Amino acid sequence: MRKIPAPVLIFSAAAAFTIAGCSSAGPAESESKMTSYSATETKAETATLFTVAKEQMAHLQVVSVEKSNLPRRLRFAGNVTYNAFKTTPVFSPIGGPVHEILVAPGQTVQAGQPLLTVNSPDYSAARSAYLKARDAFFLADKVYRRSADLYEHGAIAEADLQQAESSRSQAQADLQASEDLLRALGIKDPEAMVKNPPKTTLQIPLPAPVGGEVVERLVGPGQLLQAGATQVFTISDMSTVWVLVNIYQSDVAYVRVGDPVEITTDTYPQAFHGKISYVAPALDPNTRTLQARIVTGNPNKILKKDMYVTAMLEAGVIRDALTVPDAAVLRDSENLPFVYVQSGANQFAKRLAKIGESQNGRTQITDGLKEGERVVGDGSLFLQFKNSLQR
Repeated sequence: MRKIPAPVLIFSAAAAFTIAGCSSAGPAESESKMTSYSATETKAETATLFTVAKEQMAHLQVVSVEKSNLPRRLRFAGNVTYNAFKTTPVFSPIGGPVHEILVAPGQTVQAGQPLLTVNSPDYSAARSAYLKARDAFFLADKVYRRSADLYEHGAIAEADLQQAESSRSQAQADLQASEDLLRALGIKDPEAMVKNPPKTTLQIPLPAPVGGEVVERLVGPGQLLQAGATQVFTISDMSTVWVLVNIYQSDVAYVRVGDPVEITTDTYPQAFHGKISYVAPALDPNTRTLQARIVTGNPNKILKKDMYVTAMLEAGVIRDALTVPDAAVLRDSENLPFVYVQSGANQFAKRLAKIGESQNGRTQITDGLKEGERVVGDGSLFLQFKNSLQR
């Protein structure tokens, strides 16, 4: 709905009215503060009347309150958060103090890119375990091969061969586990480590498990990490984000998964377009609202976490809505909407009204007017200016 300028700003336009040609009817010269009018409460008709000179009526457009169909638009306040399906908490599989932080929040990283390095005291133990498992596997493999040859010549029972095979399989599993531990510590080729062992304490890089934007850093240099338990970063694909909104109980019937939604924010002039991806199965018992989740594209990653937005949903048509021209609706000093209602041939009264949707130059009146009543459209600003002067 258009914003009504302050009466002082329309002085030049209001000069078209001859103030002397208008008089206030009733015993009081000044208008008392209006109370809200309901279609069922006729006592508001006692509001101060304005009499407009007949020659000045040509400057007023008086129109009827009419029924028309308007699109039903639901608007909800919401806030931006990460798309949880594209967000990864990064935990360190390595224990030890952080040596160096290599990335910062806001930075885009690729999968496998080092995020930080850790001074790992676990390296010596892991290397020792690998060497022990390596020797055990070589021995078990040698025993199995000899047992297989003996079994082929009938020198041992099948059970002995199976025992040798089982021992070999267990030794191979232990070797694989020790290799995996070394690879987690940054040793890509454990066998090469045997020939060229590094220092006892190793600075191990922690690689990014996925690509995306670093949105949180949760540790600092020198902080002690517990293997598998300490979260160090959060990485999110910010090409899409979630918008969380709360749906009032009266609007729940109009909201469905898959509905398109337009999202706006005071921060940027452009609108963002998304779809409802989830509607909660139950209302929040405290707020009596239903949470819905909207997925929207985030071009240039300009929507940020916790940013306030407004989500607008087209929800069918309001049929036979009472409407008046947009120009008929003004706002008073308390920002309450009102109209000027014609009470006689050239008499008008200010009446508060409740408004709804505004579309195609017409505004919905949800309370305060009846169908067929006559209100001032173009020229309503002149009456508002006259009223402000007389007070």
